[in-house]
Amino acid sequence: MATAKQKISNNVLIKNKRASFDYEFIETFTAGIVLTGTEIKSVRLGKASLVDTYCVVERGEVWVKNMYIAEYFYGTYNNHVARRERKLLLNRKEIRSLDSAAKNSGFTIVPVRLFINDKGLVKVVIAIAKGKKEYDKRQALKERDDKRFMQNAFMK
Repeated sequence: MATAKQKISNNVLIKNKRASFDYEFIETFTAGIVLTGTEIKSVRLGKASLVDTYCVVERGEVWVKNMYIAEYFYGTYNNHVARRERKLLLNRKEIRSLDSAAKNSGFTIVPVRLFINDKGLVKVVIAIAKGKKEYDKRQALKERDDKRFMQNAFMK
């Protein structure tokens, strides 16, 4: 007989690949997120996206905006809205740190990963990020191509 913890699926990992290309991460935080019942079911199925998602600090609370979680297929009239603001759960010290960093010019707060932890709770890794310049992006592409070339040369 399986226990409740064994039934929980921990293989959900949704990444924001575009954020790592566009931004340089300064500091990261792991936050909880407030979701409804149908939202958590959709996340467990892997039906979420962090593309074009960002965070703001308003009145001492951190909100993630433009995060996409697909409507649950078996949801009824209680189904959720796919793109809505969702509250992040952080302690006051972390919120103050994020707020002061976001007020600085050139810095923003972006979600990096969405995952389910060992207890079955959805967590979001957010980062204080600084935008990369065009030449930084070209350098990252060159390094990635060089690494791929070296792996292929080594494999032969």
